Amino acid sequence: MLRTAAASDADLALPDDFEAVLDDTSVHRSTIGCVIPAYNEEQSIAQVIESLLGQTRVPDVIHVVVNNTSDATVKIASQYAGPHEITTDLGEQFTEVFVHDIGKNPDKKVGALNYGYTLVEGYDYLLGVDGDTVAGARAVEYLESEATSDSRIGGISAIYSIDDKPITGLVPKFLITGQRSQFAAFNMHNLLRGRNMAVLGGQFSIFSTQALREVMAQNHQSTPWVKDSEVEDSLLSLQIKSAGFLTKISPFARADVGGMTTMRALDAQQVKWTYGAIELMWPGQRGDTKGQPFHPNLRVRWLENFGMLTNMFVRLAFLMLLAGSLSIGAFVFSPWWLLPVGVAILLNLRMALSMRDRNARDILFAVMFLPAEIYMWLRLSYFLRSWTRFLSRKKVDNWAMQAKAERGSGSGHWTPFVMIVAVVIALAVVWSMLDPVVQSTILWIGWPIVGVVTVVQTLSMFFKLIRRQHGYKV
Repeated sequence: MLRTAAASDADLALPDDFEAVLDDTSVHRSTIGCVIPAYNEEQSIAQVIESLLGQTRVPDVIHVVVNNTSDATVKIASQYAGPHEITTDLGEQFTEVFVHDIGKNPDKKVGALNYGYTLVEGYDYLLGVDGDTVAGARAVEYLESEATSDSRIGGISAIYSIDDKPITGLVPKFLITGQRSQFAAFNMHNLLRGRNMAVLGGQFSIFSTQALREVMAQNHQSTPWVKDSEVEDSLLSLQIKSAGFLTKISPFARADVGGMTTMRALDAQQVKWTYGAIELMWPGQRGDTKGQPFHPNLRVRWLENFGMLTNMFVRLAFLMLLAGSLSIGAFVFSPWWLLPVGVAILLNLRMALSMRDRNARDILFAVMFLPAEIYMWLRLSYFLRSWTRFLSRKKVDNWAMQAKAERGSGSGHWTPFVMIVAVVIALAVVWSMLDPVVQSTILWIGWPIVGVVTVVQTLSMFFKLIRRQHGYKV
């Protein structure tokens, strides 16, 4: 059963920049060509196609581009191939579904997207939909309405979340809840930045084909997406912005994406994302893709990396200083250390309450503190692994690594934990060899430094806590 994306009265309490969009659409009906790159999506492809056929604004054509598949994706998708006449709230509509099996494709998702682009480049808009993304019933209508209301818009993304109702098992539920919280924070951050979307995620975004053509012309590309980057969505978003277009996030359009239900798969996905983002910030890392460290769309990436670095420093330094203080009987508990924990819980709770489809698990994840803290440690391990891989300059196909992880292979996700255990043991040995005076000096210098950083971090969380959210729901 598909969830409806109809906005509730509470959702309509939004800033003025979107209020008049639905009433200001052009009489001219734009054309939308939908492209679904699909790789081993037999579990979800039927629901994805049905969600598109169930839209109030049905795409004019739907192309399912199956690549490198080894399951029944083509067979299942082919059941929907052909013309469809559909009656919706907006009247009678017609679309046709085509299924293309392009076989072995070395460029993977990028190759499938570019193949799809050649099929819909004559349309006004390209709607990119991942093979595991199910959209709310009015998602396409909302995206089209805003896109046609402003010719400056080069692309608009839906608000992403994950439907956790089908998820079973303690670990999968924990990981999905953490990802839902992570998506919520990312979406809210973009909504509050003038609805500027740093990354037009390929999960469910609509692109102006005019903007794509200008991107290709300016960058001397024969296709919109290039294989030089492992975060093709981020790179294209940067190029669209550089071409003078806006990249936006819709406050209404919603879509549920496929989540990662194992630590192995989540590690591979997040390392790929972070690694690819790092490459965009440094020049000449892969092929001819130039780094653009000062690009407006990369500011959020810098903030993310700096925030993760600060979180890692505070946690590791606190634990090491705590262990050192306890070892010589010098630790004195201060209730002030509970203040950052309290502010973090309130901030997590506010983010959970801002989720439109929140449930009891989202609330408990926020207020119990420990689940969110464990998930943060997981994210820190992905952050550490991404930078280690990048600095090693070792050539790795992160797409292949993610596909391997999703099949249940690989054990690289344990590497950061093994490294931390080894570092802790080494530090403990070195600490035990130090003179008591040296130990006291280290603690005397270390605690104030950690304290100052913690105060700054707590103030940052507090300002986020009291910031107005303008009625946005993620």
